Amino acid sequence: MAKPIITLSGLKAVIMLGMLVIILVGIKVAAEIIVPFILALFIAIILNPMIRRLERIRVPRVLAISFVISVIIFFMAVLLAYLGTTLNELTRTLPQYRSLLISPLQTLDPWLQRIGISVSVDELVKYIDPNAAMTLVTSLITQLSNAMTSIFLLLLTVVFMLIEVPQLPVKLQQLMSRPEEGMGAIQRALDSVSHYLVLKTAISLVTGLVVWIMLATLDVRFAFVWGLLAFSLNYIPNIGSVLAAIPPVAQVLVFSGLYDALLVVAGYLAINLVFGNIIEPRMMGRGLGLSTLVVFLSLIFWGWLLGPVGMLLSVPLTIAVKIALEQNEGGRSIAVLLSDVTKN
Repeated sequence: MAKPIITLSGLKAVIMLGMLVIILVGIKVAAEIIVPFILALFIAIILNPMIRRLERIRVPRVLAISFVISVIIFFMAVLLAYLGTTLNELTRTLPQYRSLLISPLQTLDPWLQRIGISVSVDELVKYIDPNAAMTLVTSLITQLSNAMTSIFLLLLTVVFMLIEVPQLPVKLQQLMSRPEEGMGAIQRALDSVSHYLVLKTAISLVTGLVVWIMLATLDVRFAFVWGLLAFSLNYIPNIGSVLAAIPPVAQVLVFSGLYDALLVVAGYLAINLVFGNIIEPRMMGRGLGLSTLVVFLSLIFWGWLLGPVGMLLSVPLTIAVKIALEQNEGGRSIAVLLSDVTKN
């Protein structure tokens, strides 16, 4: 009797792989709906410890949620107003930059000719169009005003999630065949993700403030915008701090010269060394439980699947997936591959 071409276990693996591909395609197609929900979920995870602390001092949960959300809305309104003013200032000053660019380009021209690159400064200046940049900035301001509606819906979703938190354990236990193990896994995932997000938010906030102060001290224009960029991109592991440094360094290099640009680079290196290599590892404790390679690959994968928000949340999403895989025999081997700890 001839042996079957594919075994039962192999068939099961192929079916599971096909289901996974279908699920990923579905998530990719429905990213516009899924991404705001995931973002709201992680914001709720960050805010829930604050709500609990207010509850401990006998503040009713609904009042605590209202207070925290009101504070967030106030700071966001101030932030957007200041950011809009800064972008307006950028729009007004952009026409001046065309003339400022001619001098650095003329300095660069002899150096390029020495290495065999023939470039006409006049031709390069023709490609510098302040009107295009002004159009871009104007569209950014318009998008900021339009984003207020999305932010309102996002915060409304967060409010309902926070209100629902006390009832969730009872509902989840009724859905599980093994409630104790399932709730233990969910609690571990929530603790790990909450620990990471709260500390990462605090570190990113301080990093953004320090970058803002450093650039303002060096008299770099639009220091607030670059500080806000450093805060946002600090959530992206491995490459976020590097990406945040590129725009201000390029600006200073073009408009202030090489010496000032080197000072800015040194400032960013010092900040990343202190916060990224000393403070953050100590505050995170024993680590994320993920290998360095997995952290980088998760950045690529979640960025492809969910866009920029996926890149920002790549680490907590991967932590949640790893803990979910640990709950069944078939997934434990994959969870071990994701881990940075080898068990003897």
